[in-house]
Amino acid sequence: MANLKEVRNRITSVSSTQQITKAMKMVSAAKLKRATNAIVQLRPYANKLKELLANLSASLEDGSSPYLQEREPVRVLVIVVTSNRGLAGAFNANAIKTANNLIAEKYTKQLQAGNVSIVAIGKKSQEYYQRRKYNVIGNNNDLYLDLNFENTSKITESIMEGFVNGDYDRVELVYNHFRNAAVQFLIAEQLLPVPKPEKQEEVKTANVDYILEPSQEEIVEQLIPKNIKIQVYRAVLDSNASEHGARMTAMDKATENAGELLKALKLSYNQARQAAITTELTEIVSGAAALSGQ
Repeated sequence: MANLKEVRNRITSVSSTQQITKAMKMVSAAKLKRATNAIVQLRPYANKLKELLANLSASLEDGSSPYLQEREPVRVLVIVVTSNRGLAGAFNANAIKTANNLIAEKYTKQLQAGNVSIVAIGKKSQEYYQRRKYNVIGNNNDLYLDLNFENTSKITESIMEGFVNGDYDRVELVYNHFRNAAVQFLIAEQLLPVPKPEKQEEVKTANVDYILEPSQEEIVEQLIPKNIKIQVYRAVLDSNASEHGARMTAMDKATENAGELLKALKLSYNQARQAAITTELTEIVSGAAALSGQ
């Protein structure tokens, strides 16, 4: 049986931890509300822009825009969106695992040739890939300090410039898609070259009639870069909301676990205290009996 002092120390330690996890849960809940509002407001615009671009670009040739040019993926860039902090369950680990699986399944030869580069958005992915000697481009850990479209666009513009210059032949994007506080699922999608719509989508959108002014080519020339920036911004907002949802869920579970552990420790403490009292009483009675026998 553990001594009383050890059990008391553990009770104090677990109580302090429970207060911290409870506070972190409340902070994440407050941040989640703002993050959810941001992604919910952006999604309809991002989806409609993507749909409009699919309608317009379906009839365009590959050479009509540098962002539509299909090339043999000799050099590959993978954008991995994680967070700057941990204590969010498997949020960061799952994003990194998905990126690693994507590279292993589609770009094994490029990885062996050293032609896979990483753009890490978030300190966790930055540190992970730097430790493993990947070619990590830039440092974007400060993005979450002031998360807005302008700052995200600066990262996206450098990626777009690299694709146009031939530094990368394929750009993939990996991030957590936010559904609700308890559910986030991972997305791995091709960012560049801009994927053409599937045949089913082409049939669905074939009857849409747009009046284009000044011309289809000029509009698409402006829409494609904007759409790429919007899609990256949406991915970062999705990941940001997912992070707070995952952390809130993890801290809620940690608080519950701490409560259960406290119950077990208090029971152990009471048992140890009862055993100590019983031992003392037995010693007193034994001593009294010994004295009376004399």
